[in-house]
Amino acid sequence: MEVRFLQFGLGLLLLLAAQHAPAIAVPSPQCQMQCGDFDIPYPFGIGDNCSLPGFNITCEVQDGILKPILFNVEILNISLIDSTMRVLNAISTDCYNRSYNKMDYTTWSLNFNDTPYLLSDVHNKFTVIGCSTLAYIANGDGLGGYQSGCVSTCSSLSDLADGSCSGMGCCQTAIPKEMNYYDVTFDGNFNTSQIWNFSRCSYAALLEAEVFNFSTAYISTTEFNDTGTGRVPVVIDWAIRNSSTCEVAKRNEAGTYACLSSNSECVDSRNGPGYVCKCSTGYDGNPYLPGGCQDYDECKDILSCPSGSICHNTVGGYRCSCRAGRKFSEQNRTCDPDTGLIIGVTVGFLVLVIFSFFGYMILQKRKLNQVKQEHFRQHGGVLLFERMKSEKGLAFTVFSEAELIQATDNYDKSRIIGKGGHGTVYKGIVKNNMQVAIKRCALIDERQKKEFGQEMLILSQINHKNIVKLVGCCLEVEVPMLVYEFIPNGTLFELIHGKNQALQISFSTLLRIAHEAAEGLNFLHSYASPPIIHGDVKSANILLDGNYMAKVSDFGASILAPSDKEQYVTMVQGTCGYLDPEYMQTCQLTEKSDVYSFGVILLEVLTGQEPLKLDGPEMQRSLSSNFLSAMKENNLDAILPSHVKGQESNELIRGLAELAKQCLDMCGSNRPSMKEIADELDRLRKLSLHPWVQIDAEMIETQTLLVGGISTGSFEIQAATTGYPTQEGENLPMNPRSSYYAR
Repeated sequence: MEVRFLQFGLGLLLLLAAQHAPAIAVPSPQCQMQCGDFDIPYPFGIGDNCSLPGFNITCEVQDGILKPILFNVEILNISLIDSTMRVLNAISTDCYNRSYNKMDYTTWSLNFNDTPYLLSDVHNKFTVIGCSTLAYIANGDGLGGYQSGCVSTCSSLSDLADGSCSGMGCCQTAIPKEMNYYDVTFDGNFNTSQIWNFSRCSYAALLEAEVFNFSTAYISTTEFNDTGTGRVPVVIDWAIRNSSTCEVAKRNEAGTYACLSSNSECVDSRNGPGYVCKCSTGYDGNPYLPGGCQDYDECKDILSCPSGSICHNTVGGYRCSCRAGRKFSEQNRTCDPDTGLIIGVTVGFLVLVIFSFFGYMILQKRKLNQVKQEHFRQHGGVLLFERMKSEKGLAFTVFSEAELIQATDNYDKSRIIGKGGHGTVYKGIVKNNMQVAIKRCALIDERQKKEFGQEMLILSQINHKNIVKLVGCCLEVEVPMLVYEFIPNGTLFELIHGKNQALQISFSTLLRIAHEAAEGLNFLHSYASPPIIHGDVKSANILLDGNYMAKVSDFGASILAPSDKEQYVTMVQGTCGYLDPEYMQTCQLTEKSDVYSFGVILLEVLTGQEPLKLDGPEMQRSLSSNFLSAMKENNLDAILPSHVKGQESNELIRGLAELAKQCLDMCGSNRPSMKEIADELDRLRKLSLHPWVQIDAEMIETQTLLVGGISTGSFEIQAATTGYPTQEGENLPMNPRSSYYAR
């Protein structure tokens, strides 16, 4: 075992001599100010009368290089700003000697008693490295003094991580303030005799924590000890300690106050008694020398003044100015406009801008009103108002654009309930909290513009239980908007083709809805004055109200049937799968075009299939074509679902199929009228081989739905008995995903 102690008695002698010094001595020009490339700032110095007491440094040659030495310790750096010094401190080691089967250790102590130096508690930490190591640090003999320890363990190199010093291979602990002495000891109960094959040595030292970074190689090799030739940096706090505080030092009649520069300040030492000197703000240099703190040109610092300003250096500071027309704001550190010179122009300009803005807004509003008035006139609004004045008590409203914008929250996406090629439908709430469906049409037949308003008035007078009520329109926009009553329970298309496979809709229910839709279309064709051709009959345009009564919708986009049959020429309308082939050839839209489309709806009711399957084989995409082929081959069962074949009479199925076949006749004149279709559907509904079986089936369905055995979404189910015979009071689930009105 080898124990080495570095004793620093020289410091004590220097401080004793300082008690007899009458005043602070100023170093002579002959004093050596450098040691090799290292600058020696006062109060440090080399040689007699070249430093303050306790701050004498020697300059020695080591390894052929001049190095500054303080009490046999090499100095790395001296800072007047932080009042710190970095020196090299010896590493204590504890290594297993395999030859002698014992531990060999070398420990070091560092003693700054009676000197101006204290070990920095901020920058230093006691650090221990090893896999079976317990080391202690103490500042005395352990009797009442500071003592602490740090244990570091590991079972293998795989436990370690570079950069981690938390107890696995490496540990650190802080030290207290005012510590001027320390020594290191290793606990003999912790040694590397059992793990020498991967960790032979342990290390302990007080070192600068900021520059230390643990490496796993320190465990398996001697890299830690070899890198700095057995030494590591440690930070020393120094101060003038001949007075306890600045206040005491300034009152010292012996003239030992060390802050000699007139532009310096005294600051109490942070670590231990004493004080240090700093240059005042705006100055830098050496505060321990007369005139040592010189004015610093802050303008050399690009961050002194903000970009665009001019920096002026002053004694002890600087000021920023701005170019003409602007002034510097000390608070914001910016060049702000000099409003005193331009306030009049600014106010005048603002007034001009405000008046111009309001003038522009007024002109734009007038222009917008003119555009709205022109749209209103073009769409027959004037004639409509005259007609409404002459016919009192009309339940028809001409809405302004602003009313419909408010009703739909400015056509918010969340209000969309349907979308198609001809427009978008929004749910809205108008005055009296009335729920409506507002259709923004995508286009309009230019030939119908002038008569549009009156046509809408005629359509609004259609009052039939199976037709959606048209309650109003808006004519102020380029393409008029239609306002219908709101129908809540979705469409026949959703009822037949919906995703809720758990719900089985009885065939009689679908037949009843088809009959009601036929009655509505028959009313449009036969009883409306003038007759109305729908033009886009499809299951998605047959809506279901709160009682699941069928209501034909979207007839507002139809044309009025003129007295001259040859004038039935209009733009192409309709939906693929429902389009009348004769209409596609002649471009003539007639009542029989609606009949063809209704025939496709009957096929949907009969087969449960969609009119068009684009993803299927080319020969099987069209439902109507498949049906006609099956009828021709007398193979109707091939396209019927099992529940229809198993539960319904052949006579009923055959009757409905024959009716659909007649509707789908390629020659329009051979097709039945909607009145004939409605009468036939009424007959088929009453047709049953075993009436009591049908009644019991519908009663079971009604009871099941009323009890709530089947639920879709969060909607409740209500009885649908209004307007129907008792045996037809079916209950159906509300469908929250409605796409009605869309085409």
